[in-house]
Amino acid sequence: MTETAHVGAGPGQHPAWRVAKAVLRIAVGVYVGICLVLLVFQSHLLYHPLRQIERTPEAVGLSYEEVTLHTPDGLCLAAWYVPAAEARGTVLFCHGNAGNISHRVATVEILNRLRMNVLLFDYRGYGASEGGPSEAGTYRDAETAWRHLVEQRGVAPGDLIIHGRSLGGAVAAELAEKHPPRALILESTFTSVPDVARGMFPWLPVRLLARFRYDTLERIARIACPKLIIHSRSDDLIPFEHGRRLFEAAGGPKTWLEITGRHGDGFLTSGKRYENGLNDFLTRHTGGGQDWPQRKTRRAALGAQNVAR
Repeated sequence: MTETAHVGAGPGQHPAWRVAKAVLRIAVGVYVGICLVLLVFQSHLLYHPLRQIERTPEAVGLSYEEVTLHTPDGLCLAAWYVPAAEARGTVLFCHGNAGNISHRVATVEILNRLRMNVLLFDYRGYGASEGGPSEAGTYRDAETAWRHLVEQRGVAPGDLIIHGRSLGGAVAAELAEKHPPRALILESTFTSVPDVARGMFPWLPVRLLARFRYDTLERIARIACPKLIIHSRSDDLIPFEHGRRLFEAAGGPKTWLEITGRHGDGFLTSGKRYENGLNDFLTRHTGGGQDWPQRKTRRAALGAQNVAR
């Protein structure tokens, strides 16, 4: 009788192993592909500019001045200066990563009711501004707007309120660290871009891949001016904990304002809670409330009476 040898397939030759290795190769390829997409297209994921100007402050009955700002690297930026009657201060407003200044008219209307002059500008690549956005570019654009207020309109640096929303909060913090203002307002702002990305993609090495930082958390501890931190628990883009971490990291004097609503409309859906919170903070740090013109008139009248006596 002849014996037949049965030779089994080696571990690497078994069909199940071949399938497993093929699946692993595909998974690794997909993972690497996602990392490459995030690395290459980060700018498109972060910045969402729109060119079309949909409305102006005139739509809500406000007069304004169209301003062209000239950056140190030769770009022209579009901006609006909106004066307030009996103004008690000036706000430099840094908007978020999407749209353009025409989508911030409601914010200008609120600040105007609070008797604040407002300069809002479009970053490079947004609205009618030339160029394309970058982290260094947004910082440079904010400083260009700051120089316009200080050098062209005579606003003392220490009298200026810098207000940033969302990504604009990171831009505002960078500017406030470099040029200390009267006060800084950070609204719906993140701690840093890598922190946001890590929350969205916890399974990716986002800190290694991130080409943008916008590290608000690192800067805020070095900013000495009064600070107002605003955030909503219902923010659907920047988690509430980002606002709380910024507030905890900030040195005094500091104020916390919790609003309601989503990331893009919390300042509107919160209504008077938002507006009154802003007014209280501005009153403490500009010396005048919403009724300041009336009180100013009464003080002037009393002064005239005293002189007459």
